[in-house]
Amino acid sequence: MTATTVEAGTSLPIWELPITPTLVVSTAIATRDFQDVHHDRDLAQGHGSKDIFLNILTTTGLVQRYVGEWARETLGPDFRIHSCALRLGAPAYPYDTLSFSGTVTDAADGVLTVDVLGAVSLGNHVNATLKVTAS
Repeated sequence: MTATTVEAGTSLPIWELPITPTLVVSTAIATRDFQDVHHDRDLAQGHGSKDIFLNILTTTGLVQRYVGEWARETLGPDFRIHSCALRLGAPAYPYDTLSFSGTVTDAADGVLTVDVLGAVSLGNHVNATLKVTAS
């Protein structure tokens, strides 16, 4: 399948990711984000948060992983993500589940536009739009 054979309206499969404290802390460290709200529950709560929460770099990586795994299966290994614009909403706390869904909203000139929603129990955690090509 190529980008030109994928049609607008194509849905990506749902991906559900359990959020654990280890995921929050390890991905913050991996992205070199040492802000205390991603590592220390007591300090996060002292800043008014319920708990530690995913950082934006982790969320961006998860969105791109979600679309990338679909693109690899659908378009082949030579796909390319050209852009990823996103907006954060509700925090993603440990012991919740981050559920990703996506839809191809445009498929013109070999460029796929994919809208992604990542939701947690509090509401939408991330809304993203990605541009993807087969090579």
